[in-house]
Amino acid sequence: MTVYDRVMYEIYREEGYGQKARVVYYTLLEEHQRDIEITRAMAGDHIYDGFFPAHRQAEAQQAIDAVVARLDAGESLTEPQIDELLSPYAPPSDA
Repeated sequence: MTVYDRVMYEIYREEGYGQKARVVYYTLLEEHQRDIEITRAMAGDHIYDGFFPAHRQAEAQQAIDAVVARLDAGESLTEPQIDELLSPYAPPSDA
């Protein structure tokens, strides 16, 4: 398994009837998951993407899960609002 400094993720709304918000952590996917998860994300509607430092993974994932829960509850969050919510977990701009 490769160790990464940063984790790349995307929040998207799944296609079809349910249209739930989902998150995929691209950097953390195992080889056998990649094609399936990437296909699902590409078929959905992009909402937001970014990176967070790997050493802050647990807390960043909690914050991202909270954003996804708010979206699924019907809240309409703009990209700048999501930026603000997740900014504590963004890597430094020089990274």
